Amino acid sequence: MVTGPDVNDIKDVSKEIPDNTLSILPLKGTVVFPYVVVPLMITNQRNARVVDEALMAGKIIGLVTQRQGETEEPTVDDLHSVGTTAAILKMLRFPDGSVRFLVQGLARFKVEEYTQTSPSFIAKIKILEEELSSGVEVEALSRNILDNLKKVVDLAPNLSEEVHISAMNQDSTSKLADYIATNLNISVDQRQDLLETLDVKKRLEKIHAYLLKELEVLELSRKIQSDAANEMGKSQKEYILREQLKVIQRELGESDDRAVEFEEFKKKIADAKMTPVSEEAALKELDRLARMNPSSAEYTVSRTYIEWLVGLPWSISIEDELDIKKAAHILNTDHYDLEKVKERILEYLAVRKMKPDVKGPILCFVGPPGVGKTSLGQSIARAMGRKFQRIALGGMHDEAEIRGHRRTYIGSMPGRIIQSIRRAGSNNPVFMLDEIDKVGKDFRGDPASALLEVLDPEQNNSFSDHYLDVPFDLSRVMFITTANMLDTIPDVLLDRMEVIRIPGYTDLEKVQIARKYLVPRELDNHGLTNSRLEITDAAVKKMINDYTRESGLRNLNREIATVCRKVTRKVAEGRRQKTTVTPNNVSEYLGPAKFVRETAEKVGKVGIAAGLAWTSAGGEVLYIEATKMSGKKQLILTGHLGDVMKESAQAALSYLRSKADKLGIAADAFDNNDIHIHVPAGAVPKDGPSAGIAMASALASLMTDRPIKPRVAMTGEISLRGNVLPIGGLKEKLLGAYRAGMKMVILPKQNQKDTQDIPSELTKNLKLVFVESIEQVFEIALERPKRPAK
Repeated sequence: MVTGPDVNDIKDVSKEIPDNTLSILPLKGTVVFPYVVVPLMITNQRNARVVDEALMAGKIIGLVTQRQGETEEPTVDDLHSVGTTAAILKMLRFPDGSVRFLVQGLARFKVEEYTQTSPSFIAKIKILEEELSSGVEVEALSRNILDNLKKVVDLAPNLSEEVHISAMNQDSTSKLADYIATNLNISVDQRQDLLETLDVKKRLEKIHAYLLKELEVLELSRKIQSDAANEMGKSQKEYILREQLKVIQRELGESDDRAVEFEEFKKKIADAKMTPVSEEAALKELDRLARMNPSSAEYTVSRTYIEWLVGLPWSISIEDELDIKKAAHILNTDHYDLEKVKERILEYLAVRKMKPDVKGPILCFVGPPGVGKTSLGQSIARAMGRKFQRIALGGMHDEAEIRGHRRTYIGSMPGRIIQSIRRAGSNNPVFMLDEIDKVGKDFRGDPASALLEVLDPEQNNSFSDHYLDVPFDLSRVMFITTANMLDTIPDVLLDRMEVIRIPGYTDLEKVQIARKYLVPRELDNHGLTNSRLEITDAAVKKMINDYTRESGLRNLNREIATVCRKVTRKVAEGRRQKTTVTPNNVSEYLGPAKFVRETAEKVGKVGIAAGLAWTSAGGEVLYIEATKMSGKKQLILTGHLGDVMKESAQAALSYLRSKADKLGIAADAFDNNDIHIHVPAGAVPKDGPSAGIAMASALASLMTDRPIKPRVAMTGEISLRGNVLPIGGLKEKLLGAYRAGMKMVILPKQNQKDTQDIPSELTKNLKLVFVESIEQVFEIALERPKRPAK
């Protein structure tokens, strides 16, 4: 707080200033107004000498505020142009070199010119005259300012009642404005603006605005403090009353709802039979919950966490049904064929019967869509008497889906693994992780990496979910994963799984499955019986050949459902006689054939060879087309081919050029021609080395003008020495050749051992020829050269 001056008139100030020249004292962070006595302190020795000399000589000095308060050695540009003349009333010097002095502001002035800047500032100045105003408006403004100042003084802890009394005793509006500006909590720039405002009415208006803003801030601050104090008082009151209630209830032998709830939680924790680490975490969190206010947000988070801990089946296991014959019957009832998979499951059950504590295997079913991978997992769970849980991994990008979110996040919850365990109600369900080859990754993490711990029997006995933050034993769970292909699965993850391949079905197998499973199920789904509809095996075979081209059964199931729907409509309209679907009337229900086999027309021409490819949907016939035109020995490759397939084409061409004489190809045939190799369906990416012998055969046919025999397909990798190397996906490729109507398939010799698993239907209808070199391929596949006419 500052006080008003002892003098009320400053008209004679200019007389005390010789030649209108003053010593200028820079001020940091302070603005001195006329009519006001202000204490100041300086530590700069140069400025201290200015004060000392002025006091000794009884001179007036000029006080000018710096533009930047941090500057220790200000220049002329660092000082404002408007300041206040002041008389030094008293000065004290301290041992640390600082000087404290009392000044009284006298009048506003403007610096016209600095005549000296070193060692101190001396300037020519001009005393500024104020623009005084009077009238009813100024009087009303002054009264409002005094009323608001009274409210500010009452609310502000740093202002005393004397400030309001001194303001009321000011004898002019100019003095009132300057006095309030000195005591008001405003910035240095705002004070300097008020000092430079010569119009007293405008200065009062600015003061009034600052007062209103300060009053609003103080009222809001008082309200916040009051609300906080009330809340604290309410909490303390509730705590005291709650403690008193506990004492009263204890004396009466009663207990409140919260106490009952805590006792229930303690009982649930004891009954859950958790691991020691988990039980300790649960009790610690329960103790923390007991000390919380139920209205706080943390209370709900803590309570939910305890509910998750006690809700997990830590010690609940479903006893396995280890009747091998019963399990075999269930598997055979649910699925046709799949002997390898069934044999592996029965072996596991036999081992469990002999050694109950054996760790569960991590099986990975790999095969084309629609062959029954997912439904096989349900059959396994039913055969073992366990609960079944399925998690779809396709398109999953967030690691937290597996490991959960930490409890620090709003709305956090455990991952899908722990959620499914709780839903299953036992710690040993059968888990189906579907489409593991379609897991993605982005900035949220890599779910495949999070699965490394889940799918490792040596590590998953202490799986830690981010939400639970305590280990959970997953070693009793039987994990089964499914995939269409293995290429996209990380190697470290694939190494943890036992891969079981489920190839596509032959036409005979599809007919059997349709008769035993698909047709009866669709009849039941559409409210039909055998007395209403009969679909013959020949009709099913026609559906397989002309309306579907797949390794699985989904499209076949859709076509059967279409027939059932149309018959159901006729029955609903009043038809009573039985409907029999035969090959002759299938088109009445399904329309014209969707697929027409044109294999015989495509082969048998020069430069066209039928290769075999494996895709995630099964085996397909891949036609290789080659042609030549006049050019400069250029090889053109089209058809969206990958790098490996391009290299196979180059290797095939290099081999042909090296054996040109032996094959009867003219020496300049390659030099004067460009060769173009194209694989149709150019929009579909293709890659892999297994089309090597097909490319070599197409080129040999082109250069020797010998067509390839009709209905002959081939697959195998070629080396520069002419060796035929083995390939993968043999059964799928043979299925593709069989569906395309091929009669002979040329295969690498080293793949002969893989034919043990080939169904007899394929070996009976396809002639399998095994070769070791590309010369054997040419001899078998190419037509005999035409004899020259006599």
